[in-house]
Amino acid sequence: MDPIQQFEKESQERIEKFGQDHDFQALSRNWLEASMSRQYVYNFHHMGRPIIQYPQDMVAMQELIWQVRPDLIVETGIAHGGSLVLSASMLALLDMSDAIEAGVTMDPKVSRRKVIGVDIDIRPHNRAAIEAHPMASRIQMIQGSSIAADVVAQVKAAADGYQRVLVCLDSMHTHDHVLAELDAYAPLVSKDSYVVVFDTFVEDMPQKFFPNRPWDVSNNPKTAVWEYLKSHPEFEIDRSIPNKLMVTVAPDGFLRRIA
Repeated sequence: MDPIQQFEKESQERIEKFGQDHDFQALSRNWLEASMSRQYVYNFHHMGRPIIQYPQDMVAMQELIWQVRPDLIVETGIAHGGSLVLSASMLALLDMSDAIEAGVTMDPKVSRRKVIGVDIDIRPHNRAAIEAHPMASRIQMIQGSSIAADVVAQVKAAADGYQRVLVCLDSMHTHDHVLAELDAYAPLVSKDSYVVVFDTFVEDMPQKFFPNRPWDVSNNPKTAVWEYLKSHPEFEIDRSIPNKLMVTVAPDGFLRRIA
């Protein structure tokens, strides 16, 4: 067997074993709980902007973007903008890859690839920092509730004409809100691409783990995912990604469109 193929085969075998390794899974959940209670997730940046994500999930997203090769990424939840910048930088690398493969000089001004970010409250200092960032030309921000009819209409209008779309949901984490986001934005996702639902891990934490938040066990993104999938067979949970990561805020949250 080709050594590259052999390496990938061994990797896939390990990931499959992780999915059956209940001791490793329990250790990972315990670490997730301990680190979340210490605000570990707030300590990271991408290209200078704070990104409130676990490093493992940052790695997963860059792998996924490179695999799917989207021309549009829609994200709900902006905060400091680090996730938008991560997505935009990966789109820039995709453009560079395409240019090298085609043997042409890349002109970022003519690229259609972009990221749309939606947030109910884009704070002025964060907006200013994102707009001043080198990746700003690839980023479009929309302020308003991600489930408001006018905001959804703006996103759909901005997404018109894009062929390969990936969606990330990371705003309000209650069941009803995430379910409404899935209803609004999952239809934009192209076949073989993904809608990634963050913070599904809330379902796996102790009751009242987030005492000052409206989400909790039985009322969170994972319960919304389960409800959505009951009537949407065009999506399936890709468990290979969280099985690989083990420490992730998105167990059952990587939904692949299969039809």
